Amino acid sequence: MSTLIDSHVHLDAAAFDPDREAVIASARQAGVETMIVPAVDFASWPRIRSLCADHHGLLPAYGLHPMYLAQHAPEHVDALSSWLDDGDAVALGEIGLDFHLAALDKPLQREYFARQLQLARARDLPVIVHARGALEEVMLTLRQTPGLRGVVHSFSGSEQQAQQLWRMGFHLGIGGPVTYERAQRLHRIVAQMPLEFLLLESDAPDQPDAHHRGQRNEPARVIEVLRQIAGLRGASEDEIASATSENARRLFGLEQHAG
Repeated sequence: MSTLIDSHVHLDAAAFDPDREAVIASARQAGVETMIVPAVDFASWPRIRSLCADHHGLLPAYGLHPMYLAQHAPEHVDALSSWLDDGDAVALGEIGLDFHLAALDKPLQREYFARQLQLARARDLPVIVHARGALEEVMLTLRQTPGLRGVVHSFSGSEQQAQQLWRMGFHLGIGGPVTYERAQRLHRIVAQMPLEFLLLESDAPDQPDAHHRGQRNEPARVIEVLRQIAGLRGASEDEIASATSENARRLFGLEQHAG
C-alpha cells in the first residue's frame, strides 16, 4: 500500500512527552511516513522546529490558534513573519476562528485570523484552518483574502459548505470523527466529494477514531480513517492512500522539503 501522510498531528503536545519516540515509530510502522505538525502559539514554535529538525518526515507549520487567544500578543504576528524566514514551514497554521467557546473574544480572533491570512498570502504558504462553530465566517474571510489555498481541518460542515470550499480550491481534513456511526452527514460528504480535495489527519492526541474512543489518539491510527473512507467510497485502501498522499504533497509543496 502507498505510504500515508498525516496532514495534522500535534506531536509536540505534552501528552506525548512520555513516549514520543515510540509514537513516531509506531506511525512509521503503520505506513504513516510523513506528518505535518502545526503550532498553536508563539511558545510552541521553537519546540516544533526542533522536533521536526530531529525527525525525517516531520514537517512544521507555524501559527496562532484561536483557542489559545489568551497566550497571543499582537507582536506575535510580526514575530511569525520573521520566524518564517527560516524556510522550513510547509504551511501557516493552525489558525482560524472558534465561536464554540463563548469566552473567546470574537473581534480579537478576527484580527489575528485576518493578519495571518495576509501573511500566508504574502509568503505564498497554504493555511491550516480551524473553524469550530464559525465555518460560515471563516469561508467569508477566506473569500475576502483571495489567492489563498489550504485545508479546513476537522471539517464538520454541511454538503453545501463542503462544495463551496473545494470550489475555492480548499481541501477538507478528515480524521477520527468519520469513523463514528452517527456521523452520517460527514459520511455522505466523504463518499461523494472530489477525491483531489481530501486529506487524511489524526489531530492526535485529540479526536480518536471510534475503536479508540476516550483514549489518547496517535498518528498511526490514520489507518482507521483510511479504512473508513475507502469503505464509504467503495474504493481500495491503496487508491485512497495514494490520492490523499499526493494531495498533501501538492498542497504543502512537500517535494521541495524532501531530504
